[in-house]
Amino acid sequence: MKSATLGSNISPAEVTNISGHGFWLLLEDEELFLPFSSFPWFQDATVSKILNVELPSSNHLYWPELDVDLAVESIRYPEKFPLVSKHNG
Repeated sequence: MKSATLGSNISPAEVTNISGHGFWLLLEDEELFLPFSSFPWFQDATVSKILNVELPSSNHLYWPELDVDLAVESIRYPEKFPLVSKHNG
């Protein structure tokens, strides 16, 4: 399937499964798990919004409908990237 946007280089990033605990993301030949406990931005998101993921560069993931940007390294090594929120509830 060809991209409708000319000149875009879209690398493969695909959500392969979603469970009540998180979801699995396939990046080329590597599958990563994103638990909702570590990535709470996805907890209440619809399936279609989670599935709409882009890989603008080799270490950058973007969910445009959720306005979530993540470094791939933050998924591989979440302990190196403590969750910080500026939300005041």
